[in-house]
Amino acid sequence: MSEDLEKINGYSSIELISNQVVEGFLTGLHKSPFHGFSVEFADFRAYNTGESTRHIDWKLFARTDKLFIKKYEEETNLRCLLVIDNSSSMCFPLDKKGDFKNPNKLSFAIYASGAIISMLYKQRDAFGISLISDKIDYISEIKSNFAHKRYIYTLLEQLLDKKHKSFPNKTHIDTILHQLSEQIHRRSLVIIFSDLLSNETTDEDFIHSLQHLKHNKHEVIVFHTIDSMKEENLDFKNRPYKFVDIETNEQIKLNPIQIREEYSKFMEQKFKKIHNACNQLKIDFVECDINKDFSQVLLPYFLKRTRLK
Repeated sequence: MSEDLEKINGYSSIELISNQVVEGFLTGLHKSPFHGFSVEFADFRAYNTGESTRHIDWKLFARTDKLFIKKYEEETNLRCLLVIDNSSSMCFPLDKKGDFKNPNKLSFAIYASGAIISMLYKQRDAFGISLISDKIDYISEIKSNFAHKRYIYTLLEQLLDKKHKSFPNKTHIDTILHQLSEQIHRRSLVIIFSDLLSNETTDEDFIHSLQHLKHNKHEVIVFHTIDSMKEENLDFKNRPYKFVDIETNEQIKLNPIQIREEYSKFMEQKFKKIHNACNQLKIDFVECDINKDFSQVLLPYFLKRTRLK
């Protein structure tokens, strides 16, 4: 994986700018709710007798005959937690190698996370990773130093080598996101990689967990990681198949063409519902079709965020 990560280091030159006010300890690229006198104007407050007159707005005084102090926003780094769905369904398709050129859903999420971490590190932003299924399988500290980056990359490499036989793991993403919302530092950037497929979580449950994250002042990005041809369009040959649920081992025999139209309509409505809810919550919802070239999915999105800063 190390060689493949070198291929995606180009994303490090693209600044991932948080759209929301974030907190941090280091002076960096992102707005903070802490006020000082160092960067850009934020608001006014009344002047108190005995304070320095250096930051009095004299033009405002001329209009109102009252003394006001300018408040400024300092710039600070963000805290980012990358949340990777580690459930069995993310190993689909099982016949893919899971490498950079031929990823399954899990390996796509791993390589995408590697690109984002490379970018965050270059910006001196703090980052961490959490692997989730029906529980929090792992959560790291959120740091910004080189040793932490190498540690996370090693963890991702180990996860990349994890085969389907290590499963099955079910998905209970709503419960986990509720836990993470309370566990991580407020005003963090939470990036979620998931196929959003679960027998344990309803669409309403997932949307409610996103609302919880937003209520706690987190910025959220959902990377919907999916094999669009097979999982959304049921693109299989016209012959009988035995389909096996990777998470429950339930089986069904059928010819996909018999249910393709109804199935595709159901899946379209399902993901459209989640997408619309994300729009209402001001959450970025990014379709990640693993059949597309890696750069076609991530690069345009990061360029868009750069233009928004």
